[in-house]
Amino acid sequence: MRKQVPAFADIAESIGKRGLLIGFVVSLGAAVLTLFYSDYLGIEPCPLCWWQRIFMFPQIILFGMALWKRDAYIVDYSIVLSVIGGGIALYQHALQMFGEGSLPCPATGPSCAQRILFEFGYITFPLMAVSLFAFIIVTMLYVRANRGLRV
Repeated sequence: MRKQVPAFADIAESIGKRGLLIGFVVSLGAAVLTLFYSDYLGIEPCPLCWWQRIFMFPQIILFGMALWKRDAYIVDYSIVLSVIGGGIALYQHALQMFGEGSLPCPATGPSCAQRILFEFGYITFPLMAVSLFAFIIVTMLYVRANRGLRV
Protein backbone atom coordinates (compact mmCIF):
# COMPACT_ATOMS: atom_id res chain seq x y z
CA MET A 1 0.00 0.00 0.00
CA ARG A 2 1.31 3.39 -0.98
CA LYS A 3 1.98 5.96 1.70
CA GLN A 4 -0.19 9.09 1.47
CA VAL A 5 1.84 12.16 0.53
CA PRO A 6 0.68 15.69 -0.20
CA ALA A 7 0.15 16.65 -3.82
CA PHE A 8 3.10 19.03 -3.62
CA ALA A 9 5.43 16.16 -2.76
CA ASP A 10 4.28 14.29 -5.87
CA ILE A 11 4.87 17.37 -8.00
CA ALA A 12 8.30 17.93 -6.44
CA GLU A 13 9.25 14.31 -7.06
CA SER A 14 8.06 14.51 -10.66
CA ILE A 15 10.06 17.70 -11.26
CA GLY A 16 13.08 16.07 -9.65
CA LYS A 17 12.84 13.06 -11.95
CA ARG A 18 12.26 15.07 -15.14
CA GLY A 19 14.28 18.14 -14.19
CA LEU A 20 17.07 17.61 -16.70
CA LEU A 21 14.56 17.38 -19.53
CA ILE A 22 12.74 20.45 -18.21
CA GLY A 23 16.03 22.37 -18.04
CA PHE A 24 16.90 21.30 -21.58
CA VAL A 25 13.53 22.42 -22.95
CA VAL A 26 13.60 25.75 -21.07
CA SER A 27 17.17 26.62 -22.10
CA LEU A 28 16.55 25.54 -25.70
CA GLY A 29 13.34 27.57 -25.80
CA ALA A 30 15.15 30.63 -24.45
CA ALA A 31 17.88 30.26 -27.07
CA VAL A 32 15.40 29.84 -29.93
CA LEU A 33 13.39 32.87 -28.83
CA THR A 34 16.41 35.14 -28.40
CA LEU A 35 17.77 34.09 -31.78
CA PHE A 36 14.32 34.64 -33.32
CA TYR A 37 14.17 38.17 -31.94
CA SER A 38 17.69 39.04 -33.04
CA ASP A 39 17.95 37.24 -36.38
CA TYR A 40 14.37 37.23 -37.69
CA LEU A 41 12.92 40.40 -36.16
CA GLY A 42 16.21 42.30 -36.37
CA ILE A 43 16.36 43.39 -32.72
CA GLU A 44 20.08 43.60 -32.02
CA PRO A 45 21.00 42.48 -28.47
CA CYS A 46 22.82 44.90 -26.19
CA PRO A 47 26.07 43.96 -24.38
CA LEU A 48 24.26 42.88 -21.20
CA CYS A 49 21.90 40.72 -23.26
CA TRP A 50 24.95 39.04 -24.81
CA TRP A 51 26.28 38.28 -21.33
CA GLN A 52 22.95 36.70 -20.40
CA ARG A 53 23.12 34.59 -23.56
CA ILE A 54 26.66 33.51 -22.63
CA PHE A 55 25.30 32.00 -19.42
CA MET A 56 22.14 30.48 -20.97
CA PHE A 57 23.35 28.91 -24.24
CA PRO A 58 25.93 26.48 -22.75
CA GLN A 59 23.22 25.00 -20.58
CA ILE A 60 21.61 23.49 -23.68
CA ILE A 61 24.76 21.43 -24.20
CA LEU A 62 25.06 20.60 -20.49
CA PHE A 63 21.47 19.38 -20.27
CA GLY A 64 21.71 17.54 -23.58
CA MET A 65 24.83 15.67 -22.48
CA ALA A 66 23.32 14.96 -19.05
CA LEU A 67 20.22 13.48 -20.67
CA TRP A 68 22.26 11.44 -23.11
CA LYS A 69 24.62 10.06 -20.46
CA ARG A 70 21.93 9.92 -17.75
CA ASP A 71 24.20 11.92 -15.48
CA ALA A 72 22.69 14.45 -13.05
CA TYR A 73 26.00 15.79 -11.80
CA ILE A 74 25.74 18.85 -14.05
CA VAL A 75 23.22 20.31 -11.60
CA ASP A 76 25.82 22.38 -9.74
CA TYR A 77 27.23 23.79 -12.98
CA SER A 78 23.77 24.75 -14.18
CA ILE A 79 22.98 26.46 -10.89
CA VAL A 80 26.19 28.50 -11.04
CA LEU A 81 25.58 29.55 -14.65
CA SER A 82 21.99 30.48 -13.81
CA VAL A 83 22.91 32.50 -10.72
CA ILE A 84 25.45 34.55 -12.68
CA GLY A 85 23.17 35.00 -15.70
CA GLY A 86 20.21 35.83 -13.48
CA GLY A 87 22.27 38.38 -11.59
CA ILE A 88 23.22 40.13 -14.83
CA ALA A 89 19.58 40.09 -15.98
CA LEU A 90 18.35 41.41 -12.63
CA TYR A 91 20.96 44.19 -12.76
CA GLN A 92 19.84 45.18 -16.26
CA HIS A 93 16.15 45.07 -15.30
CA ALA A 94 16.76 47.26 -12.24
CA LEU A 95 18.68 49.80 -14.29
CA GLN A 96 15.99 49.83 -16.98
CA MET A 97 13.31 50.42 -14.37
CA PHE A 98 15.07 52.83 -12.00
CA GLY A 99 17.76 54.63 -13.96
CA GLU A 100 20.18 54.19 -16.77
CA GLY A 101 23.10 56.33 -15.64
CA SER A 102 25.65 53.56 -15.27
CA LEU A 103 24.65 51.10 -17.99
CA PRO A 104 27.69 49.89 -19.97
CA CYS A 105 26.50 50.70 -23.48
CA PRO A 106 28.78 51.40 -26.42
CA ALA A 107 28.55 54.61 -28.44
CA THR A 108 27.44 52.52 -31.40
CA GLY A 109 25.00 49.66 -31.21
CA PRO A 110 21.93 49.02 -29.09
CA SER A 111 21.41 50.64 -25.72
CA CYS A 112 21.07 48.41 -22.67
CA ALA A 113 18.57 50.92 -21.26
CA GLN A 114 16.15 50.67 -24.18
CA ARG A 115 12.99 48.78 -23.27
CA ILE A 116 12.00 46.92 -26.40
CA LEU A 117 9.31 45.03 -24.52
CA PHE A 118 7.45 46.67 -21.63
CA GLU A 119 4.21 44.89 -20.73
CA PHE A 120 1.99 45.54 -17.70
CA GLY A 121 4.34 48.33 -16.61
CA TYR A 122 7.17 46.06 -15.46
CA ILE A 123 7.80 43.04 -17.74
CA THR A 124 10.95 43.49 -19.82
CA PHE A 125 13.27 41.08 -21.62
CA PRO A 126 15.71 41.08 -18.67
CA LEU A 127 12.87 40.23 -16.27
CA MET A 128 11.89 37.29 -18.46
CA ALA A 129 15.54 36.17 -18.38
CA VAL A 130 15.58 36.45 -14.57
CA SER A 131 12.43 34.31 -14.47
CA LEU A 132 13.97 31.63 -16.71
CA PHE A 133 17.22 31.53 -14.76
CA ALA A 134 15.27 31.31 -11.47
CA PHE A 135 13.10 28.53 -12.88
CA ILE A 136 16.20 26.57 -13.88
CA ILE A 137 17.75 27.09 -10.43
CA VAL A 138 14.64 25.84 -8.62
CA THR A 139 14.29 22.89 -11.01
CA MET A 140 17.93 21.90 -10.49
CA LEU A 141 17.49 22.10 -6.71
CA TYR A 142 14.63 19.62 -7.05
CA VAL A 143 16.81 17.38 -9.22
CA ARG A 144 19.59 17.50 -6.65
CA ALA A 145 17.19 16.66 -3.81
CA ASN A 146 15.48 13.87 -5.76
CA ARG A 147 18.68 12.22 -6.92
CA GLY A 148 20.36 12.42 -3.52
CA LEU A 149 23.25 14.51 -4.84
CA ARG A 150 25.53 16.26 -2.41
CA VAL A 151 24.41 19.61 -1.07
